[in-house]
Amino acid sequence: MADIPQPRRAVPHGGRLRAAAHHWRIPLQHWLDLSTGINPQGWPVPELPAAVWQRLPEDEDGLVMAMTSYFGTAPILPVPGSQAAIQSLPRLWATSRIGIVSPTYAEHARAWQRAGHVVREIAFEDVDRHLPVLDVLLVVNPDNPTGSLRPRVQLEAWRETLAARGGCLIVDEAFIDATPGHSLLADAGRPGLVLLRSLGKFWGLAGVRCGFVLGPQTIITALGEEIGPWALSHPARWIAQRALADVAWQAATRERLQRDSARLADLLVANGLASPSGCALFRWLPSSRAREFHAHCAQHAILVRHFPELPHTGVRIGLPPDEAGWDKLAAVLQGWQP
Repeated sequence: MADIPQPRRAVPHGGRLRAAAHHWRIPLQHWLDLSTGINPQGWPVPELPAAVWQRLPEDEDGLVMAMTSYFGTAPILPVPGSQAAIQSLPRLWATSRIGIVSPTYAEHARAWQRAGHVVREIAFEDVDRHLPVLDVLLVVNPDNPTGSLRPRVQLEAWRETLAARGGCLIVDEAFIDATPGHSLLADAGRPGLVLLRSLGKFWGLAGVRCGFVLGPQTIITALGEEIGPWALSHPARWIAQRALADVAWQAATRERLQRDSARLADLLVANGLASPSGCALFRWLPSSRAREFHAHCAQHAILVRHFPELPHTGVRIGLPPDEAGWDKLAAVLQGWQP
């Protein structure tokens, strides 16, 4: 009898607000959740017609047209959250040598390791030294949790080097929609490039579980077969189609997120907390006292994300949803002794 696979050890994630409320014995309604990096003022989902809940997904529902308008004409596959792609993509490669620019989102390394690949976690500045022996290089841009933006010209150079020998650059752009000028979307469909996108971050629709993968047709076709039919529910497709087409909301949201990110950085600095990096949706606060800072915030019913497992520990802080949230965060920061 074959051994029963053991369940994998869970990777901690942000957003576990109920667990925090239970641990700190503070009622759920009092909390300000800044742990996820998700846009707190997401795209306003209208009421869905009853028929949307009653039909299976259909390719002719208009989503393809909306994806083409937003992402361009490169081969693209809608998936049930970019996490589904993260878990499925490693199964498309034979055993390979994978480089992952780190520190970053831990699920990437876990997925490639579980698929039997040899994984190296590499600092950004060391990639050129390792690139000659890699089959696949994976970069999260902007990085999660540091928010660092990787230069497009560097990523393009790595893609060209890898593609010349049949390798691949995978770029997880889940947080890039607020700063589209940094995306490699213009290169989508070229050999040796796979892009991951998400409806959960910029649009604030994490609960819809909708993502997109762009890449060469062979990879997109193989990934579609790996994930299987009807992967994205009809309600998710209905919402995604309309969110992707709402150009006015997207433009206004990009402006607001840039203002709010700058406001958060200024608020941290004003309270003696240097934030050397971040993106439009969150700021990164490296600190040897990150655990204490996390506890200080939690004791005042603010949930931030602590990353104790990284070589340089720190805290990721998302954007408050409203002025009451900004006031609460400001008051708690003022009570912290850096």
